[in-house]
Amino acid sequence: MAAVTIFGSASLHSSTADPVGGGSLRRSSALRLLPSSSTPARFFGFRGSRISCRSSAPAHSAISGSKESELKSGPKDFLHISDFDKATILKIINQAAEVKALLKSGDRTFLPFKGKTMAMIFAKPSMRTRVSFETGFFLLGGHAIYLGPDDIQMGKREETRDVARVLSRYNDIIMARVFAHQDILDLAKYSSVPVINGLTDYNHPCQIMADALTIIEHIGQLEGTKIVYVGDGNNIVHSWLLLASVVPFHFVCACPKGFEPDEKTVDKARNAGISKIEITNDPKEAVRGADVVYSDVWASMGQKEEAAYRKQKFQGFQIDESLMEIAGPKAYFMHCLPAERGIEVTDGVIEAPNSIVFPQAENRMHAQNAIMLHLFGL
Repeated sequence: MAAVTIFGSASLHSSTADPVGGGSLRRSSALRLLPSSSTPARFFGFRGSRISCRSSAPAHSAISGSKESELKSGPKDFLHISDFDKATILKIINQAAEVKALLKSGDRTFLPFKGKTMAMIFAKPSMRTRVSFETGFFLLGGHAIYLGPDDIQMGKREETRDVARVLSRYNDIIMARVFAHQDILDLAKYSSVPVINGLTDYNHPCQIMADALTIIEHIGQLEGTKIVYVGDGNNIVHSWLLLASVVPFHFVCACPKGFEPDEKTVDKARNAGISKIEITNDPKEAVRGADVVYSDVWASMGQKEEAAYRKQKFQGFQIDESLMEIAGPKAYFMHCLPAERGIEVTDGVIEAPNSIVFPQAENRMHAQNAIMLHLFGL
């Protein structure tokens, strides 16, 4: 089977400097996505550690305190894609593909999370986020603990900073899916163990890492692709923009007037000078020549009382068969799910052969496994 490269030779800006390699973005950096026979030993060697019983500190992880975290290169937490450089993002995507191939082979001997626990905070419920994190952590040897909306009531029954300090002493890593972005920032600030952003109202970095892996698997590369998002300028769009500030591709957001993404985030992506960024109110013009057409619900969780109003405002922004025809026969359809079929997308588009929404959903688990491996330094 041929290897797939993350970056091919095509580039949007041939003269733009590579922020990681220092050269032109036309330069190929062919990172292999297929595992070699030595993958577990070469990439993911698990270093066991002796447990000592000390009253002065918890004896629970390879990354158990702030001093140990400072010794690691890069951020302690995974909160925004743009917190990392291109090389690190590509390394994580590469690890995701490697570990995915290992699990698909039926091999269950790679257990880097053995003896580790993860606290999963859900202020917002989610099937995909819970199952992908819990299953992925289990398959690699760990144990995940689900904490639902009524278990903590973070910020109401107990302050976020206290929750972070307590859970840090019980667990090796924390994942949180919350409403306010400040909550994830506070968790990370006061936690002594890594914190993963499972979703906030501002961004959804784990989803976009899974999306990037999916695009690479189906198209062969991310650089040079045209990704067109049609719908509300929401947290998914913000995450795509943050990725575009690090990795070069052409990103277009087509949304109704008044529903554009956050201006500061758009400016950040444009000012990075890495990718071509377009914000438009014309979905038909936007999708021409797209490699990927992407959608999300028009009213997210916490906006359901606006559903009728938004449905009216979003007329003309449904992704249907005619819009996909304009995009062209090679365009893939993606959706982060759950989808409201017949609202933002037709049933026919989701069920079409060029729809990759279910491989995309599966890749949540593999991308998240790789994110956790990175944060653990494994």
